[in-house]
Amino acid sequence: MNIDLTETTSSKINSALIKARRAAGSPAVGMVLTLVIVTDEGNHYDALKSASEASKEHPSRILVVIKRPGRSPRDRRKARLDAEVRVGGETGTGETVLLRMHGELANHAQSVVLPLLLPDAPVVVWWPEVAPENPSEDLLGQLAARRITDAAAAENPVAALALRADTYTPGDTDLAWTRITSWRSVLAAALDQKHAELTGAVVEGEAYNPSTELLGLWLAERLGVPVERRVSDGPGITAVRLATADGEICLDRPNGSLAELAMPGQPDRHVALQRRTTAELIAEELRRLDPDEAYAAAVKFGVKRLSEPQPAAAGAAPKPAPPKEKAAAK
Repeated sequence: MNIDLTETTSSKINSALIKARRAAGSPAVGMVLTLVIVTDEGNHYDALKSASEASKEHPSRILVVIKRPGRSPRDRRKARLDAEVRVGGETGTGETVLLRMHGELANHAQSVVLPLLLPDAPVVVWWPEVAPENPSEDLLGQLAARRITDAAAAENPVAALALRADTYTPGDTDLAWTRITSWRSVLAAALDQKHAELTGAVVEGEAYNPSTELLGLWLAERLGVPVERRVSDGPGITAVRLATADGEICLDRPNGSLAELAMPGQPDRHVALQRRTTAELIAEELRRLDPDEAYAAAVKFGVKRLSEPQPAAAGAAPKPAPPKEKAAAK
């Protein structure tokens, strides 16, 4: 059921939600959280589609904040709230409210969102595109237990990671980090089987790919070895090479789907490392609402500690790092 409201208020939206829920025949539904999406008119469709898919695993009230401050001084002065309430159908067991905030109201989104939050349920705020410099100090971010950004959507993704490190507050996370969960799992399992001393590492991926940078930072922080960053044609991360006393451990994914894991003294084997959709990434983030300490340690380790990206050479082993790089990596 869809209900369109023009020049409305938060109170009227709440009444419409109750009416829609009763009309759908389910006045009480166990939704586990409120997901607030802060986006614009051009990008809200894809973000809402991903959130709706994720809500099948995590029934949620989804509030889509679409800011339309206007271009002329007259438009900016005129405040108006239009809303669209959706219950049932594609929303499944959850609820969706599109909030189009015109004029000056766009600068006070929290005043509209606050009365619409589910009582006694955690709040997650997601910025699919442009995120504030400090999400935890944003007025909407202050309402949330979890704040999700995406450095890949920034004009300069690596600079965005540096900014995330400077402003990190427990509860912050980034989808660039979520994209490397599978890589971290496979590499951790491989290292559990191999106890030879590590002497260095190489991470290969597309230029300006924040997930490649974060994977390198995670390895450098956890292993205490120099990590070299190399640029490849992609897609995304293409390979990780770990130099050990017994030989090289290589996790190679040239096509963005199936990877090959090669370890000294063991037969090569294939590993599924499919590039995941945004809906799958959001669903993963909603599974945990506590601070992600591993992400904090990696992003705060410092992008500048990785070596300058070099063109990737197929099958190349890590080169010894210059003394300054070794000291920085430690």
